[in-house]
Amino acid sequence: MECAAIAALEGRIDGGFAHACEILLQVRGRVIVTGMGKSGHIATKIAATLASTGTPAFFVHPGEASHGDIGMITADDAVIALSNSGRSPEVITLLPLLKRQGIPLVSMTGDAASPLAEASDAHLDTGVATEACPLNLAPTSSTTTALVMGDALAIALLEARGFTAEDFAFSHPGGTLGKKLLLKVADVMHTGASVPRVHRSTVLSEALLEISRKGLGMTTVSGDNGELLGIFTDGDLRRALDDSIDVRRTPIETLMTCDAKTAAPGMLAAEALRIMEENEITSLVVLDESGHMLGVIHLMNLLHAGIA
Repeated sequence: MECAAIAALEGRIDGGFAHACEILLQVRGRVIVTGMGKSGHIATKIAATLASTGTPAFFVHPGEASHGDIGMITADDAVIALSNSGRSPEVITLLPLLKRQGIPLVSMTGDAASPLAEASDAHLDTGVATEACPLNLAPTSSTTTALVMGDALAIALLEARGFTAEDFAFSHPGGTLGKKLLLKVADVMHTGASVPRVHRSTVLSEALLEISRKGLGMTTVSGDNGELLGIFTDGDLRRALDDSIDVRRTPIETLMTCDAKTAAPGMLAAEALRIMEENEITSLVVLDESGHMLGVIHLMNLLHAGIA
């Protein structure tokens, strides 16, 4: 039943829906979403979705609004009111107050002839033939259609505003998506004394001590002017030991990997992770535009940051 109710909404994305979007796009303040009972729960979710997709919004309980919270609504705002019957007393009580302030009203109801629908500047029909509840009493299909209509509004407004994935990330900085879209290599890389460094002439035994001290499983190898020449990793060590070399006499420059994979400080940390995964490595040397070594980013940095 709920699937059929959702499918029926497609034909209702019409001029009235477009008008509702126009009203909400022109708002200079916030979009206030309200509803009573189960409609109130759906209204709360719609407000949260709008707020996270570029339309500042919050939920106001209609019962509390009649006892002071109406002051949270200003003349620069617009209201979306949900009521399946279109006759919820707590919502209807607010209508004269909203009209007196000239606040635009968008409604979602199941009855286009209801007081709420008729008082609205734009009405969205979310009515259903029957509820999924076998008693046809508990709000089930009707709350689902209201939720879907609210999502449709949010997505239409998102597209109209040109809201981007990066914009979405800024409103979700604590989530995994936000971190993947916002966190840069410079935010998590090792710098200064924590970066393992040895000179090209350093013998392998001393290089291993540097690797152990810094705990990254690798060391950078630099030239006489501090320029990056290559890196030496645990993998290079295994290959060196297979060749039975003298660890106290062999200079690191004869064992290092010259074509080290690198990253830029402004690169997304998620992109650095992709490079590591594709090359089956655990670290990247971070270079500036002139090729000067700034630091090292390790897989563990990305794990701790919640990227990997």
